[in-house]
Amino acid sequence: MTAAPSPDQTIKRVVVAGGGTAGWIAAAALAKHLGPLLEIVLVESDEIGTVGVGEATIPTIRTFHRLLELDEREFLRATQATFKLGIAFENWARDGDRYIHSFGRVGQSIWMGDFQHMWLRGRAAGIADELGAYCFELAAAEAGKFATADDAKINYAYHFDAGLYARYLRDFSEKRGVTRIEGKIGGVVQNAESGFIEALELDDGRRIDGDLFVDCSGFRGLLIEQTLNAGYEDWSHWLPTNRALAVQTKAVAPPRPYTRAIAHEAGWQWQIPLQHRVGNGLVYCSEYLSDDAAREKLLAQVDDETITEPRTIRYVTGRRKRVWDKNCVALGLASGFVEPLESTSIHLIMIGITRLIQSFPFAGIKDSVVRRYNDLAETELERVRDFIILHYHLNERREPFWQRCATMEIPDTLAQRIALFAESALTPQTSDDLFQADSWLQVMLGQRLEPGGYHHMGHVLSDVHLARAFADLKGNIAGAVGRMPTHQAFLDSYCAR
Repeated sequence: MTAAPSPDQTIKRVVVAGGGTAGWIAAAALAKHLGPLLEIVLVESDEIGTVGVGEATIPTIRTFHRLLELDEREFLRATQATFKLGIAFENWARDGDRYIHSFGRVGQSIWMGDFQHMWLRGRAAGIADELGAYCFELAAAEAGKFATADDAKINYAYHFDAGLYARYLRDFSEKRGVTRIEGKIGGVVQNAESGFIEALELDDGRRIDGDLFVDCSGFRGLLIEQTLNAGYEDWSHWLPTNRALAVQTKAVAPPRPYTRAIAHEAGWQWQIPLQHRVGNGLVYCSEYLSDDAAREKLLAQVDDETITEPRTIRYVTGRRKRVWDKNCVALGLASGFVEPLESTSIHLIMIGITRLIQSFPFAGIKDSVVRRYNDLAETELERVRDFIILHYHLNERREPFWQRCATMEIPDTLAQRIALFAESALTPQTSDDLFQADSWLQVMLGQRLEPGGYHHMGHVLSDVHLARAFADLKGNIAGAVGRMPTHQAFLDSYCAR
């Protein structure tokens, strides 16, 4: 038994409560970077299922994988992964609309302003093509093409099987000294004076002592909320969907190098292509669509035979008020949830454990470090929240759910961004923004927000000069895409299962 934890106690033993994607990401990162300094234990129960539908990612995952020194081909084969160049949004602003939010840079910007100002000038003069013609990743996604190499400049992420990913990281972690304990957590022991967590008690009577606890117990927040009462800030007035229905189907066509997000009358549907199957889901608000009707809708719209039973996931969008409280740090669903629309869940786990490693409290838990960690987590999640709300708020659909989203009051931070673009085509960004200016640009235009004005830097050039610049940029991108193999052909040669 260890001594009772206190703010000044040296941290030597870390206990991760829960497995799944969050738990094994945390264990893998701690083992890789701090393994020689710590004893790392992960407690999980085979009796408790994980949400396991976080199958789409954003490009930051590649940086995290490089920090773990993972072999990309090995990872892709182990998780049956495919490549992701962006998300195709269908029917979001209006029925019949379609645009892609790609991971690429749009055009070429200069110090005076971003590319959209030049493009808006060209469009007004009739010499510019659609915006997507000037983005390499978007053009490749539309063509169903993909290729990468060590020196490739293409920006991409992955689709993968979340269950296989957790298994892959478990193997990675255990080889580096992480101890996995099978068991169901029945209770949490706190120090009577400090309130710090001393140990987890398992149903069979075993006691797992620790100095620092990482809560990866999912929505229930067994440690951070049920034990420490950190509090939860509800964002459902801005993001009213509260259900997701998930099902897997056989793959019937070559996988697209992008996720599909298809709006319906009370939410949206996802389609995520893997090498061996397709992940499907329906996100909806239960005030506007019943669970039975959602199940019927999803099963009627999947492309092929289901290989699992549809599973309902209930959630409340929002964030934990303190994701680090006393000697407990919450990751994944235990820390909050901003729904799956832009595939941010896995990134938030990875950045959460990265920040913990960067500020690890070896000599004891200090209030200044905890406050800084919580402030960073809060700011980043609020920026992500605003970007997700943007998709819902800017719509011209007629259904009650969508009208509610279009007319609701939005956070001041988002209202200011919308006003800047609507009035002056500006897409500013800060160091706190996960989504960069190109992402905001693609979504705002895709959701039919047309700027009333723009910077006139493009007027310095003649129409002939500007037309030649647009043509050269488009031609270079089209040529590069034309030389790429199809997504399926690249998978076959690079990482076929």
